[in-house]
Amino acid sequence: MRNIIPIILLSSTALFTSCDKDFLDQQYKDQFNDNGSFLTSEKEATQALTGVYNGWEAGDYVFYLDCVSDNAFNYHAHEGYQALGNGTATPTASGAAGGRFSYVTIRKANWFLENITKAEMNESTKKRYIAEARVIRAYRYLDLAILFKNVPLVTKVLPLDETLQESNTQQEILDFVVVELTEAAADLPLTYGAADKGRFTKGAALGFKARALAYQNKHDDVIRVTDEIIGLGQYSLFADYAGLFEISNENNAEILSDVQYIENIQGYTNLGVILPNSLGGWGSIVPTQNLVDAYQTAAGKFIDEASSGYLATNPYVNRDSRLTKTVVYPGQLYADKYHDPLSPSSDDYSQGKDNASKTGYNFKKYIQSPKSFANVWNVGSNIIVQRYAEILLLNAEAKIEADKIDNSVYSNLNLVRNRAGLPDVDQAVYNSKAPLQKLVRNELRVELAGEGRRFFDLVRWKTAEVVMKLPVQGTFKSGTVNQTTGAVTYTSTERNTVENRTFDPAKNYFWPIPQSVIDNSKGAITQNANY
Repeated sequence: MRNIIPIILLSSTALFTSCDKDFLDQQYKDQFNDNGSFLTSEKEATQALTGVYNGWEAGDYVFYLDCVSDNAFNYHAHEGYQALGNGTATPTASGAAGGRFSYVTIRKANWFLENITKAEMNESTKKRYIAEARVIRAYRYLDLAILFKNVPLVTKVLPLDETLQESNTQQEILDFVVVELTEAAADLPLTYGAADKGRFTKGAALGFKARALAYQNKHDDVIRVTDEIIGLGQYSLFADYAGLFEISNENNAEILSDVQYIENIQGYTNLGVILPNSLGGWGSIVPTQNLVDAYQTAAGKFIDEASSGYLATNPYVNRDSRLTKTVVYPGQLYADKYHDPLSPSSDDYSQGKDNASKTGYNFKKYIQSPKSFANVWNVGSNIIVQRYAEILLLNAEAKIEADKIDNSVYSNLNLVRNRAGLPDVDQAVYNSKAPLQKLVRNELRVELAGEGRRFFDLVRWKTAEVVMKLPVQGTFKSGTVNQTTGAVTYTSTERNTVENRTFDPAKNYFWPIPQSVIDNSKGAITQNANY
């Protein structure tokens, strides 16, 4: 049975139509009763909480955020992530930052938390509903704090004449998030019945808490929280990496949280943005050569290591199986034809065809078999926000960073790598902090590629100032792909350079706060440094 959470009930929609604009814009007029008279029963509380869940996260954001890292490139500038990725976003042309600096969901959660106490309903259910709303609010604040640094911490519904509020420090926001998630987790169940799939569980709350702590480099705390999640006994890796993202396997035991969609009711409408041009896609979000090169060989070695088995003339063979399951590359059989971004006559020619991937690569997660979808612009695929593989890797990473390397570090890494067909970590090579740090960071990258996490990792590691200055490159510029065999012949050894990027560490670790927000705050909110 599909989850009821994402269905937008009419009553919930009407209740929150006033929240279509950011509260800082001061342009809304409340269309619900501020005295909370709407919430008088459990049914009404359920409908209102459904409204809070609606829009708690967007599948688009999960996909597009990799374009603000060295994993991917956003071709269509109007979509808002290209400028954030190449370092040219400004307060007046902030791209996707304009939509992400939003208090819509926070305001809905605040209203719900203020008024649910008036509902006549089962007290244990009420307690759980409160915890769910607190997780949603904390998740949004964590996102705001990491992306924009200092933002207003608002925990009540503000009347129109009180909407101006000075920003709190980033640390105050992060402290609030950790407390909220800790307290909420205590009131959430380990799991739900089929009718309530998609609601936040204890594991989901703790997973977001682990992210908040990892961002702050609180390694011992990350160890404790991720150990707790592992100890819940609720999660395990799904056997098939590609199948993990398929509709038929949704709500499996690897998922901590996801955005749930239902085809033709509330379907995900933008899966086509990752498809090749020849399949009717837009080529909006495309992998980089840098990402492709990060996948190890089948021998469990980086491609530049001796005896790795890497073949420069046939670079996609003998590789980590996650490469084939994540990226569509030249010569790969995809949707009954061999992908060809090299030939000028091909609809996927990277050098000239509109909507063709400019790097020559396309993402494949969630859409292993494009022809299985009746309409790629309206699908029921749940978009994963956090899964157990991330928890295992965060646990291993924290122990490495805290100099607490033990057998669990290797076992966690091996669980993730073995699923991809890679051998166990060579402990003779990876026997100290430096090489293990390199390995676990790479595992976080390739395991979660296309899932929107790379940017956050680059920020917390402070390595964006190195990798985000590198040009975005793709496949070799020219060649042919045999449509009978898939054999690729390159006629150029020059990489296609798609974009040159810049990254100022004194500026670009945070996004610009939209100028409209600054202006409407009348000085209460200040711009991030150097914008």
